[in-house]
Amino acid sequence: MYVILGATGHTGTIVANELLSKKKKVRVVGRDNQRLAAFISRGAEGFAANVTDEKALSRAFTGAEAVYVMIPPDPTHENYRGFQSQANNVIAKALENAAVQHAVTLSSVGADKTDKTGPIVGLHEMETKLSQIKGLNVLHLRAGYFMENTLPQAGVIRNLQKMAGPVAADVKLPMIASKDIGAAAAEALLKLDFKGKQTHELQGQRDLTYQEIAVIVGGVIGKPGLEYVRPPDDQIVQGMISTGMSRNFAESILELANALNRGHVKMLEPRSTKNTTPTSYETFAREVFLPAYRGQAAGA
Repeated sequence: MYVILGATGHTGTIVANELLSKKKKVRVVGRDNQRLAAFISRGAEGFAANVTDEKALSRAFTGAEAVYVMIPPDPTHENYRGFQSQANNVIAKALENAAVQHAVTLSSVGADKTDKTGPIVGLHEMETKLSQIKGLNVLHLRAGYFMENTLPQAGVIRNLQKMAGPVAADVKLPMIASKDIGAAAAEALLKLDFKGKQTHELQGQRDLTYQEIAVIVGGVIGKPGLEYVRPPDDQIVQGMISTGMSRNFAESILELANALNRGHVKMLEPRSTKNTTPTSYETFAREVFLPAYRGQAAGA
């Protein structure tokens, strides 16, 4: 049996559905069973548990051949690193308690660094803790910059007639669609051919700057010449807070962006067929960004 954490998230949904399509026994874990109903209707077992509840998570992992591990984001948390550490400790203990033998984790570019990477520090900690578990074969998928991270730009464009964010306009980012991460995780879980402690980079289809992203988005939404700007730090933080993020989380995201800007966070492997994934940003812009932008416009 496979256990999927964050089953209703961008990557977990793909993992769960792919395993179910292969007629595998799947237990999906989420905050409440109502949100897991779509998987349960397909034959999955639903299990309501919080990633900070060791007893519940230990029960959820019991009997698992393999687990998909990720830390569900909580951007409203006032102490995000504290939340990450608590989740990491609980997940590690639950894996040990249930004697799980295989785990695939959602990690990130930059997880090799010990500090100054914002929320990625928590993923470095996750990798470290899980890699210390005796008897656990673990594969850490170090994914690039989620294309979904650009979706809030739909509202920014609506309000400012331009794109704006904390990453410098000319920084190359390994842009990846979350569905490609989910597909890679599902493949690894189906094969279970990894041993010991391993990392694998997922670099997306190609590297892009936000300047280049603005050109692609502008073409798709009918705004040729769309610009991208990087506002001052204080404006960036206030803008994120205005969307509902805690100040602590917003400042953590700013730290990550500045780590990208100065090259502190970057992929370590040369790009290859093994770490390149298929979905282009052009495809993402048409299939995902455009509907999001139209939704913003309809709701304005």
